[in-house]
Amino acid sequence: MPPMPSPTTPCLPHHPKLLCCVPPTLLFLFPLQRDPSKALVIAVTTRAIFNLEEEHQLYLEKGKEEYVRHQQANQDRPLPPGTAFAFIQAVQYVNKKILESNPAEEDLFDILLLSNNSPESGVRIVNSAKHYGLEISKFCFVSDEDSTQYLKSHGVKLFLSADRTDVCNALRRGVSAALVFQQEVQAPSTPLRVAFDGDAVLFSDETDQVFREQGLEGAMQYERAMEAVPMGEGPMKAFAMHLGKIHKKFNREECPIRTYLVTARSGRDMGIRAIKTLREWGLAIDEAFFMDGAPKGPILAQIQPHIFFDDGLHNIQGAQDVGVPSAWVPSCC
Repeated sequence: MPPMPSPTTPCLPHHPKLLCCVPPTLLFLFPLQRDPSKALVIAVTTRAIFNLEEEHQLYLEKGKEEYVRHQQANQDRPLPPGTAFAFIQAVQYVNKKILESNPAEEDLFDILLLSNNSPESGVRIVNSAKHYGLEISKFCFVSDEDSTQYLKSHGVKLFLSADRTDVCNALRRGVSAALVFQQEVQAPSTPLRVAFDGDAVLFSDETDQVFREQGLEGAMQYERAMEAVPMGEGPMKAFAMHLGKIHKKFNREECPIRTYLVTARSGRDMGIRAIKTLREWGLAIDEAFFMDGAPKGPILAQIQPHIFFDDGLHNIQGAQDVGVPSAWVPSCC
């Protein structure tokens, strides 16, 4: 194993604003060094995984220096879990099940925590991760910089942030990304449950555009005419495919991952093309719900996913109302 850099070593040379990217072995024991070319790398910001709303408000009202003093004074007090916390815990559980089956397996989830904190104020972040036993592979503290420019160099396949600008920048860079809103979460611990909307999330927004221009009847005619043609890729397709690759390592009865399609499409008139597209991609979805425009909240309450991706804010609100962790995939940035 190559020697680890010191805590003051920058992630990339000659980038003074990228303050540090700290491997976990310098911070707490973590036995695995994952190859990002094989791992499913998920980057999550501190405000997505922990509840930092009070601290963020302090930063906005009193500035950076007061925020840093507060974080240093409270560095041994763990931050409360945030919206993406249960999702990351469930991902960690999947890794455990994979390694139980094959200790040499390299196709694992790999978590990178991305923060705008300075290293001095970042101690509380690291201590919080240690407190909850989170297996986070890297901690990157970035100051006054568009941190999304480093996502591809880390091989990131999914980026979760509480900042819309960061999410839009990541999407423009071709990284699957979604905006996480702070909310109370009551998700089951296992298995990992991930729910996707269809149009403008897994699939492209081509049919949505037809609907906006020609109405429902025009969209239905378009779908019938295009039934044999797979839909284009949506912003979450790449992440879903990597997730599907890990899913295939298990037989159906023992798989620690469950995936769901929850779409406003009508199953009778617009469902066939969606199913054929998934088949063409080789993407197996455990369960699909074609809601025909009905509210998604009730079915999501039954599924209880660790995260639900949708491009519609009304669907995000409906999911939040039933305690489902939600991530908005903006279709326009």
